[in-house]
Amino acid sequence: MPVQNFENLDNNTDVTTTRTLLHEVIPLTGTILSGAYADGNIKNYTHGMFQSVYDYPYLSSSANHIFDITMGYDETSPLSSSSSTQNAKKVNLYNQFSQVLLGYTGSTTDGVRKFENDLTLDGIGAMKECFFLSFSRLLVKDQIKKGSFSITVGTGDLWSEPSSGAPWDSLSTLIDISSSATAGTTNTIGGDYGLLYVSGGANVVQGLVFYQAGIVVLSASIWDGVSQFYHTLGSSSFTAQQTIVSASISGSADAIRHRVKDLSFNNTTEINSKIYFCRVPHNKYNYSSNPTYTSGSKIRVKEVASDTPRAYITTVGLYNSQNELLATAKVSEPLMKDPSNELILRVRLDY
Repeated sequence: MPVQNFENLDNNTDVTTTRTLLHEVIPLTGTILSGAYADGNIKNYTHGMFQSVYDYPYLSSSANHIFDITMGYDETSPLSSSSSTQNAKKVNLYNQFSQVLLGYTGSTTDGVRKFENDLTLDGIGAMKECFFLSFSRLLVKDQIKKGSFSITVGTGDLWSEPSSGAPWDSLSTLIDISSSATAGTTNTIGGDYGLLYVSGGANVVQGLVFYQAGIVVLSASIWDGVSQFYHTLGSSSFTAQQTIVSASISGSADAIRHRVKDLSFNNTTEINSKIYFCRVPHNKYNYSSNPTYTSGSKIRVKEVASDTPRAYITTVGLYNSQNELLATAKVSEPLMKDPSNELILRVRLDY
């Protein structure tokens, strides 16, 4: 059994930690959102509370879940009524997102925060009728990169399939242009969020993006004045407000999908690393404990007795205080060690 030699690591001088952020561009085209596979990549559920979008027909084993679409409104919204389709579910969904992302005000009469179109959540300009896009972790990873989100929606008057034509006669692009890693965002119970401004709209805010949660909130006011926001098979046309009231949640999700021209953002993968600086002093590790290092009581690497000893380092092992091996690292090529040199091996553990 080879003799094991240990070198103690000082946590103050030999160990450090780092964090690396990796970003990947995620573009989603309206072709996928509209049902590129004859709606085979769009999944509705019997509970009717949200709709899921896949990158391939969802029954395929290679399909990946991209995001969910749903909508809701506050109970104080003028659109909330017992006669509205799925009224209770729409109110509950709005409150659920509000509670999870924004928390509570502490008030006994109105304990749930509203989605505001300002940075202070002061109750002015509340977005009480909203559409929610909840992206999967497959796309978002650890979070959406601040300042990278963009969504372009059609605001044309007439309904049609996403292609050239009606919805794209007029476009509106929402971007979180004021957000960055150091400024322009607000922190709340659901993590950091930024405002979605209308590009070229003189500080018009019509949505929010919650970076860590991977959730985008769009105000229904984006489509104010659109005469045919949604069109049913029975040739009935609805404005955005009529759709919110009369259509099911799945129907509203269909309307949103056929209005999104494209969206994109950069995701973020956070890699935390612990780096160990393993120092090999000049007077240690100059001999190998490998049984093949000697032959006939002579060191193989010596030609004559006066030659300096030398060894080759190929592996570094990390041990705990009980001398139990926890991790090993291989060097790219054997490193020669003799009494005339010292080495510092940098070992990084990512997690």
